Amino acid sequence: MANYLVVGLGRFGRSVARTLYENNQDVLAIDDDEETVQQAIDSDLVSEAIVLDASDETAIKNVIKDNFDVAFVCIGSNMQASIMVTLLLKEAGIPKIIAKAQSRAQGKVLEKIGADEVIYPEEFMGKRTANKILRPTIVEHFKLSNKYAVVEVLAPKSFSDKTLIQLDVRKKYGINIIGIKDKNNEVNISPAPDTMIKEGDTLIVVADNKKLNELNRMK
Repeated sequence: MANYLVVGLGRFGRSVARTLYENNQDVLAIDDDEETVQQAIDSDLVSEAIVLDASDETAIKNVIKDNFDVAFVCIGSNMQASIMVTLLLKEAGIPKIIAKAQSRAQGKVLEKIGADEVIYPEEFMGKRTANKILRPTIVEHFKLSNKYAVVEVLAPKSFSDKTLIQLDVRKKYGINIIGIKDKNNEVNISPAPDTMIKEGDTLIVVADNKKLNELNRMK
């Protein structure tokens, strides 16, 4: 089992910590606000949480003397602290560091000092909100590359009681259905051509990013 360190228990940090803990991972959460840490403990957010100024070199080195596989630096609102913590964790030898940033400029600095991955949550949420307006039938959108995405899209009512081979969505819309999720969230991965779509199903498709708008044409 991997060991995770989450620095900063704001909205983003809490979400990261909760998700890891709910998936039975060992998580140590750090924040410099005593009330925030106490709330995390009281709500059983993580397995362990402590009050600590992570930008204090001596303090952070005493904590991370245990081995951590991945560290999340979730204090993007304080650029100086974010940079200092990322640098200290890198020097401490943590194999993978994922840092939150509020701007591309901040992200570039974090990458240069050792962050393996930089996350822009506000930018992501902005794109997600806009995409929901532009493509209302799309439930979820996961970018695979600059060219392709995996998308969950509500099956049009006209698809009900028709098989994949009858619908021929690859030819009509340029997409590939790789899974079907029913109303009970049961997923059929790699459905056969004779699989029938039911009302209320969600289609999991791989699509060219340039053709995402085609999903709204499905009737």
